[in-house]
Amino acid sequence: MFTIGVEEEYLLLDLGSGLPVARSEQLLDILRLRSAVAEEQVHPELLQAQVEVSTPVCESLDQVRSSLAGLRSAVSTAAAQVGCGVAASGAAPVRGQVPIPVTAQARYLAIFADAPRLVDEQLINGMHVHVAVPDRDSGVAVLNRIRPWLPVLVAMGANSPLWDGHDTGFASWRTVVFGRWPVSGAPPAFADAADYGRRTQALLDTDAIRDRGQVHWQARLSERFPTVEVRALDVQLRVEDAVLFTGLIRALVVRALELERSGAPAADGHPELIAAANWKAARHGLDADLADPGSPPGRPNRHRPAAEVVGALLDELGPSLEQSGDYQEVAAGVHRLLRDGTGATRQRRAFADGGLDALIDELLLVPGPVSTLGRI
Repeated sequence: MFTIGVEEEYLLLDLGSGLPVARSEQLLDILRLRSAVAEEQVHPELLQAQVEVSTPVCESLDQVRSSLAGLRSAVSTAAAQVGCGVAASGAAPVRGQVPIPVTAQARYLAIFADAPRLVDEQLINGMHVHVAVPDRDSGVAVLNRIRPWLPVLVAMGANSPLWDGHDTGFASWRTVVFGRWPVSGAPPAFADAADYGRRTQALLDTDAIRDRGQVHWQARLSERFPTVEVRALDVQLRVEDAVLFTGLIRALVVRALELERSGAPAADGHPELIAAANWKAARHGLDADLADPGSPPGRPNRHRPAAEVVGALLDELGPSLEQSGDYQEVAAGVHRLLRDGTGATRQRRAFADGGLDALIDELLLVPGPVSTLGRI
């Protein structure tokens, strides 16, 4: 059973100005007092204007949907009690003149001491999907095979076009901001789990990072769970989109393991081409051509219209999605995404139609029953 788990990061906003507000401690206190969610399911983040939620281990997409809807409802209800809103945006659309305080935990304070300006500007939020793997060698095989597909996920999940009140021109500004840290982007290829361990230890030995939690690759082996953790996505506006990506990523992992066991050659994954594809995906989302990981051997840099590459991904994962019973739901989600656009498209549309007020309204999580998916 390829179990799954999802983590989402949210931004706390002042409802009048849209500015980030440092109220995570008060919000978490209310959640604990009300016992609204299990303590291990909601956490502080690097800055006090952010919180993170975690689903329990799930077997089905229905379980992911129910858990995320409940967590979003609980967090937004608590936020209302401390006078702020909760936004599901990959980046803060506006920022104030005074930096948001760092969460008072030793690890976060040490990271701030290492890179204060980067931490001040870390008002970005992601979605992380964990998929169980049999062992770390299997996990490394998965990382090696999914690397070329990570830019496609970046493009599909783009939800951070605005920064400092202006359109950045990028669909995923979060990807650009994250790229300033010492270890980021797509992971390199590894020989096996031992090689992964040696090379991550070598990164620690440089003193550029403090722990393996700062190995910010877009996909990595989890150090806490027996999983591959895919971190390429901006947090999503809607639960239905988060569920779509969870299904896609689980199928991507399952397909990678099937190919590894069959001895099929891995697709070309030249690091410089993946880095370029990542940048282009962050820049344009689904509004331009994408590098096609299914390109014929010897043509690793072929580009095709985004809809064709996304369609090729769905075709590649079809058997794995059928096996898990997720094909119809994921296929419908992919078609919805291609029809309605990414979160970045919807943010831009709201901003153009109604300015900052309409944008903030688009981003906010709204309290409601677990069964309600509309704005939750």
